[in-house]
Amino acid sequence: MADPTRPPEGPEGAEGERGRSSTIWRNQRQARHDYVEQRTKVGFFTDATLCIGCKACEVACKEWNDVPSGTADAGRVGRSYDFTGGLGANSWRHVQFVEGAAGDGTPTWNFHSNVCKHCERAGCLEACPTGAIVRTEVGSVLVQDDVCNGCGYCVVSCPFGVVDRRQDGGVHARGVGGAHKCTFCVDRQSDGLLPACATACPTDSILFGPLDTLEEHAVSRIDALRRRGREGFTVYDGRGGSVGRVHAMSLLPPLPDGESRGDAEAEVEKLWGLPNRPDVPADHLPVAWASAMSTVVVAIVLVVLAWGSAG
Repeated sequence: MADPTRPPEGPEGAEGERGRSSTIWRNQRQARHDYVEQRTKVGFFTDATLCIGCKACEVACKEWNDVPSGTADAGRVGRSYDFTGGLGANSWRHVQFVEGAAGDGTPTWNFHSNVCKHCERAGCLEACPTGAIVRTEVGSVLVQDDVCNGCGYCVVSCPFGVVDRRQDGGVHARGVGGAHKCTFCVDRQSDGLLPACATACPTDSILFGPLDTLEEHAVSRIDALRRRGREGFTVYDGRGGSVGRVHAMSLLPPLPDGESRGDAEAEVEKLWGLPNRPDVPADHLPVAWASAMSTVVVAIVLVVLAWGSAG
């Protein structure tokens, strides 16, 4: 049996970039950390090139956080092996199954474990009227379901469509009617443990640690892929919009050769459903109010003119 602590053999083996970094990250996730005590800004780095679609992260998340499975027919979308379908109140991790075909007709299958981005400027947090959504010591965004009144303002204020109200979850579901999403396993972190999803991932596709370290790792990973002749990969960090820095970055592959159009940002949105410009919806309120006031002024003018012509 292969030793799980040894780097993989081959192009990315013991002397390869992924081999060294994989061993480092695996050793780190076995030890306790003090991120909460040190108030270290931490996050996820999800490498879609390493994801095998096993959904171990989804299962670990549900088991640790007692997230209900939902109704009996929940997630059976009928279009793919991706039974989860998307993020929601009962799915805090979602492994996307993206199926396609290369230029020669060869089937392609890409996987990516999606999760709440825990934005530096979170629309959900700004919109919450009860203080149920707070910023934690490590920079994540936490919904306190015992304070949430279920108004749903956070749901429409998330540019990623992550936050959702729990409509149903089975007999033993907690917080039905309230908003739910990834908690960053804040309870585990308080005890010095990594989030359940990062601990369960068998391929190190999901890494967890200080944001600065993860950003450096993302750059080195892109460079390693380029040295192997693999181009077109994108690190998605949400910085194209007003949400600012996100605490859940992803390394995403491009579309297959037969489908690629050369526009990396457009392809990320088409392939993975992640917005090019994730803006906080409240940013558009001034324009909306200006438009509404203009409409009112025009309506008043028309009414006055109508009365004048009638007289």
